[in-house]
Amino acid sequence: MRAILLVNPQATSTTAGGRDVLAHALASQVKLEVVETDYRGHALAVARGAAREGVELVVAHGGDGTVNEVVNGLLADGPGSRTALGVVPGGSANVFARALGIPRDPVEATHELLRAIEGGHSRSVNLGRADERWFTFNAGLGWDADVVAAVADRRGKQTNAVLYMRAAVACYFRPPNGKQALRVRLPGEEPVEVRTAFVSNTDPWSYLGARPVHLNTGTSFETGLGLFALRELGLGTIYRHVRQALRDQAKHRGKRLLRHDDLEMLSIEAEQPVNFQVDGDPVGQRTSVKFVSVPHALTVLA
Repeated sequence: MRAILLVNPQATSTTAGGRDVLAHALASQVKLEVVETDYRGHALAVARGAAREGVELVVAHGGDGTVNEVVNGLLADGPGSRTALGVVPGGSANVFARALGIPRDPVEATHELLRAIEGGHSRSVNLGRADERWFTFNAGLGWDADVVAAVADRRGKQTNAVLYMRAAVACYFRPPNGKQALRVRLPGEEPVEVRTAFVSNTDPWSYLGARPVHLNTGTSFETGLGLFALRELGLGTIYRHVRQALRDQAKHRGKRLLRHDDLEMLSIEAEQPVNFQVDGDPVGQRTSVKFVSVPHALTVLA
């Protein structure tokens, strides 16, 4: 089996020593090439080339941003790539890997990956597509995208939950694009005006340190997309849903809540450009995004 190990050396918990151990272990079972990324989009370009050349496996060692780039590279020519994805967590949240049940510890994750390679164990997962961009666990417009954009320039070794919480408070009181309304459109229904919207491809939506954040508990890699949107962002509404999101058995209720599970598609619109994020990375500003659930889009060794 030919394989490429893509390492993001700037990710929170990647180290040169860990990279070497991982590479040595993988090289015992596959014909391995190791590539360290050194610019945004590098992982995407390498993964795209690997898929087109028929490389059987691309392993992403980094955070969720690195995984997202690899996925978008593997699926640059459409879903159903014959190149499988492997993940060894190296970021701060590692939401996609944790949702798949991959251990957070890179050494343990490497052992799991080696067992999957040896035994030929894989799974096919559904993914979300937001216009031209694939996402593995979430995407959004509004408040959460403002937070992601605010943190983006400080991402790397110093990323932690405190940094995101501070950015969330700052963006709540001083929205970078002002207090804009969004319109959610579901097939066959009238549009609904909201203030922020989260689209999930699995549950949890994210993690606050070690604690999972649940928005759409009925969403998984075997279902359609989940929608969680709030019609207004009063402090009472925020407090209620943050408290519910951090419960083990999260059941969101509220008059200001718009929530759906297992959607095949939806779109979100804004009068003026607003921040847009996929898998925790900012991808610019949009006035309209169409979201689609794509079944069996990718094969993952896990």
